[in-house]
Amino acid sequence: MQPNDVKPDTPMQFLKGVGPARAAILEKLGVKTASDLLEYYPRQWYFAPEPVKIARLLPNHIVTLAGIVESTDFQMFRRPPYFEAYITDDAGSCRVIWFNARYLQGKINVGQKIIVWGKTAVYKHQLQLTNPKFIIVEGDKEISADDFSGPVYPATAELSSGQLKKIIHYSLDNLLQSAEEFFAKEFLKKSNLIERKTAYQWIHNPSDEEQLAKAKRRLKYDELFIMQTALALRRYKVRHFEKAIPLKCTDEIDSRIRKRFPFLLTADQDKVIEEIAGDLAKDIPMNRLLQGDVGSGKTVVALYAALVAIANKQQAAIMAPTEILAEQHFINIERYLRNSSVKRVLITGGIAGQQRKEIIDGIQSGDTNIVVGTVALLQEDIQFKNLAVVVIDEQHKFGVLQRASLRKNTTPHCLVMTATPIPRTLAMTAFGDLDVSIIKMPPPGRGQVITRYITHKDLPKAYEFIRERLKAKKQAFFVYPRIVDGENGDVKAAISEYENLSKRIFPEFKIGLLHGQMSSDEKQKIMAEFRAGRINCLVSTVLIEVGIDVPNATIMVIENADRFGLAQLHQLRGRIARSSSRAYCLLVSQTENEDAQSRLEIMTRSSDGFEIAENDLKLRGPGELLSARQHGLPDFKIANIIEDFELLTLARRDAFELVEADPFLKLAGHKNIRTELLRRFSDSVGLADIA
Repeated sequence: MQPNDVKPDTPMQFLKGVGPARAAILEKLGVKTASDLLEYYPRQWYFAPEPVKIARLLPNHIVTLAGIVESTDFQMFRRPPYFEAYITDDAGSCRVIWFNARYLQGKINVGQKIIVWGKTAVYKHQLQLTNPKFIIVEGDKEISADDFSGPVYPATAELSSGQLKKIIHYSLDNLLQSAEEFFAKEFLKKSNLIERKTAYQWIHNPSDEEQLAKAKRRLKYDELFIMQTALALRRYKVRHFEKAIPLKCTDEIDSRIRKRFPFLLTADQDKVIEEIAGDLAKDIPMNRLLQGDVGSGKTVVALYAALVAIANKQQAAIMAPTEILAEQHFINIERYLRNSSVKRVLITGGIAGQQRKEIIDGIQSGDTNIVVGTVALLQEDIQFKNLAVVVIDEQHKFGVLQRASLRKNTTPHCLVMTATPIPRTLAMTAFGDLDVSIIKMPPPGRGQVITRYITHKDLPKAYEFIRERLKAKKQAFFVYPRIVDGENGDVKAAISEYENLSKRIFPEFKIGLLHGQMSSDEKQKIMAEFRAGRINCLVSTVLIEVGIDVPNATIMVIENADRFGLAQLHQLRGRIARSSSRAYCLLVSQTENEDAQSRLEIMTRSSDGFEIAENDLKLRGPGELLSARQHGLPDFKIANIIEDFELLTLARRDAFELVEADPFLKLAGHKNIRTELLRRFSDSVGLADIA
């Protein structure tokens, strides 16, 4: 193959300097074609001048030094603390310091070859570099310009950054020819964006920081814009090509429904219900995300929407990711609909035989009004007669295809709920095609939850405190990250700690055990006994994260709490915020990791789920909070929804305006955008029909 024959879909093995063996290595890095190679971005860039001898240093100059580490010291009691090294070459010695850099202990060692670059300054009549960038030169390797200048690519043991750099630069000019522009020159100028080809050129071979910044801005914008365009198209398709049954909510219907609840709804619940009722009244399918902090009253809102459907002679389905959560929803619905003519059933994977057949017949005939279940609702033999409202709880635990399967041959109104507060940036991406409603105000009468971060040495005192609470007829959760012990024993496990708590710590109380490897019947039996108060302490894994509503349980101990994300800890803590009593959450950890300790401290300071979720997003990234793949969204290669919020907002506005003006992307000027959408998304978000 000639170099100028390179096309976006050219397999990697045919590119210069690759071949079959390297192509196999590159495939492990996600690089299969020439276009993948063009988007295999460096992880960092160095802009350093040629090294100079220490004897020739002048103050206030950007310089590069290459030498040997002569001595190191960490001054931990200074304010601020700093790590100090003296670097020598054959012409002299220079002091280099890094503030707040304990992490450099053991990383920069005496005798190492090192390259540092930064700005020189004078301190006590001596030249030094403060907080410079640096590279440790491994072994006897000769120092070359490639070590401290240009792009550095994510590498493997089989393929170094330098080798990747050569492969990319061999083909870069030819690859750039296939990088078609998305936008008119006027748009680029207005949006302060450089041309696409220039962006690819500069991202792989920038001459300075300014070029790099411009390249990043353009390529980040493109990623965000294409993703937002996909969401805008999906939203447009639902709003203009799918029809739902309009469900009227008259004053009489509203009054009848509200009489079912033995309390007044909060202002937030009233506002959300008004938004939902407005959606249901249209023939456009509702696609709404309901965010509500733990215990904020989302189930009441979901039931309201279901009862509006039933008042209009239609059916409703409520789907949860676990049997425990589905059963909890059903228990609440039973409580609110006692002595009602509304027919409701619970269907889970454990229901079989004649009982299952009778349930399915009732759903198919339309005799059953509300169906609550797990993914069992998606099975082929379950057919609704007139399904008009679907409520999906903890939607991020379902995939896009599962959500679509529930709709089957109809387009019901869809209400997606989550008790995991979703930061605005994530809501604009993972749920960017949905309207968003938020319940922030908890129902009145909820008690305070006091959270403390403790270590294992504090456990004896904690056990005594818990014992007094149990004597006062309160109940407790003990949560563990594992079911069974691991090899190194550094993480406590539910089964072994169940034995410990039962026999040694609280032998006078009834202890229950709950985990995912138990049968459905076993889990239901344990939960029924815990709700009834016959079990004092429930030892569990994160199975209780959602769906457990036992108001008398006011104590929670979470072992190895540093193993959990902040959002997950907040969800778990929400299990003991179900009554007016004061509750106590103890986060137990032996971690010496400062970041992990900081995360746990956040939990002790805040009970605001949205604030906690924002911190979780910053600390752990979106992948830990929600899986992008479950929403048909690709991983970002260069954009970061936290750092690039301004670009995300701009790209979202532009994408939705584009789709409103040209919903099928048929205009000639939008051809390349359409091609890129199909390349990135294929059928994963239902865009094949725009080809």
